[in-house]
Amino acid sequence: MKTPPFTAVAASAMAIAALASPQALAQSTNPSIPFGTLSASPTIVQTGTKPNLTWNITYPSSAKDYVTVTPTGGITANRNLICDIRILGAGVTTPNSNGTINYIETAGKIRYNSSSSWTTIFDGRQTDAIVQKQGIVKTLNVTAGMAMDFGGQYFYNGSWFTFFNSTNGTNVRSLVNGDACPSYVPAYNAPSLATFLKPYLDSSNKVRIGPMDVVIFMELTHTDKTNPGYDFQDLVLLITLRTS
Repeated sequence: MKTPPFTAVAASAMAIAALASPQALAQSTNPSIPFGTLSASPTIVQTGTKPNLTWNITYPSSAKDYVTVTPTGGITANRNLICDIRILGAGVTTPNSNGTINYIETAGKIRYNSSSSWTTIFDGRQTDAIVQKQGIVKTLNVTAGMAMDFGGQYFYNGSWFTFFNSTNGTNVRSLVNGDACPSYVPAYNAPSLATFLKPYLDSSNKVRIGPMDVVIFMELTHTDKTNPGYDFQDLVLLITLRTS
């Protein structure tokens, strides 16, 4: 468990909804492997003759076919898109003297379609039902050519702390399926890896999500990259892209 400033800490273990795999709930329904059909005409032929074969192969879509991902965590739509947003985890907590933890109110925000203002898509805690069930917190219609920026902050002791976002630093990262996690994210088998993240990573710490998904990692409690608490587990979003 990391220990950020002002006694806020990021949880190293999160409860996962028991009724269904969160990865199965959150992943896109697009196929992850090629599929197709093959037909022969006629279906019955005499020895020495050949039927005509017709086949059709559909290759899986990739998120990078629809959006451009920027190194600082924003994405830009390459065509008109519908974006379903889920909260994979909100991992900022404070410790109690008996060893238990309290989850801290955390807000996730997005700015899109050339808007100058930020829209709150989540304001709650890890224990909220919508987080535990990996439910959709917001669905957005994004116009082709428009950027989507992401940000977050936490509320503690009567105050909102620094709002980190994809336009003002390196505390937000956006990744697609197969991308390597930031080196600051704990290793797959490390005790400090948040439980809510593990279903979305493979053993080499590469992202394992649907082909039309983008995962947004946020570090909200640290800026010192040498601090073990700088681990991008404070707020994690999953964006599922679709065209209809």
